[in-house]
Amino acid sequence: MPDLSLTNINKYYGDVHAVKGVSIDVTAGEFVVLVGASGCGKSTLLRSIAGLEEISGGDIVLGGRSIAGLAPRERNIAMVFQSYALYPFLNVYENIAFGLRARKMPQAEIDHQVSWAAGLLDIGDYLKRFPRELSGGQRQRVAIGRAIVRDADLYLFDEPLSNLDAKLRDGMREEIKRLHAKLGKTFIYVTHDQIEAMTLAERIILLRDGEIEQAGGPLELFERPDNSYVAGFLGSPPMNFVDVTVAGGVMTLPDGQNLVVNNGSRGEAPLKDGKFIWGVRPEHFSHTEGGDCTLRASLEVIQPTGSRSYGTFHLAGHHLIAELEAHVGEQDTRDVTLSVALERTTFFDPKSGDAIR
Repeated sequence: MPDLSLTNINKYYGDVHAVKGVSIDVTAGEFVVLVGASGCGKSTLLRSIAGLEEISGGDIVLGGRSIAGLAPRERNIAMVFQSYALYPFLNVYENIAFGLRARKMPQAEIDHQVSWAAGLLDIGDYLKRFPRELSGGQRQRVAIGRAIVRDADLYLFDEPLSNLDAKLRDGMREEIKRLHAKLGKTFIYVTHDQIEAMTLAERIILLRDGEIEQAGGPLELFERPDNSYVAGFLGSPPMNFVDVTVAGGVMTLPDGQNLVVNNGSRGEAPLKDGKFIWGVRPEHFSHTEGGDCTLRASLEVIQPTGSRSYGTFHLAGHHLIAELEAHVGEQDTRDVTLSVALERTTFFDPKSGDAIR
């Protein structure tokens, strides 16, 4: 199965530099997710791989051959779009079979491929229906089926779940992950949704303003972000950021509370004195008494979700969110003591935003 290599890809729209020297190597069979805010260049990059956008510089190599100058039909790449892009006058069978007929595949083979895809995606009962008779999730399955019936070298997904409601998105994420495991093919998936990125990817490539901000496994980016942008993008609710001062191994919070941070007593390099941004995720807090590292907080708002509750508290100009037990409700809005898993938190340089290891 071919590998994919992008080398120094640039894309200009007039004076706008949309993709800036991006280089990516994708291993055969890997599931890579390109994620980032709107306008970061992720869809432009995906469309450039597919041949729907002409790159301004660089090279794209798939399976050892350069495809940068080839037409889309010559690249042997299948793509699933954000819009279902189904033919309304064709039934499900004909929509899935459309590309195979265009390649003049024998009817018996078309029947076999359509039946295989329909069974894999659980749409076998809908082959005679038209798109207007299907739900959003069923239409998206048809669009995916149309892509996977091709024996493509690479499968591209451009925000395929963004038109679905929350419950359908959850189900379709599972379907796509299962599909990748069964096919064993290379998937490149674009989304702005960090939950999709975290749950689907074997490797995340986080883009910002046309450049790669950080690449790695989902938990690597989550637990060890390179900078405050990556830390703030991944996680829901997002990471809390607090301006702090460290002196002599003691961190002073904006409201004057002090917490003992790494002083080198356990063999680690001590945190130097200075001003920092302290990054602490909601789950780094716990609603327990008597921990080694605690702070006082006054809970202002409680947001129960069923499996857990989130409490918002005020800290001298900062509104922070802490993850609490499921049973905590609005009646528990009060002064509390929160333990902090300080070893899991991250310090950032206030000027560059880079993480301090």
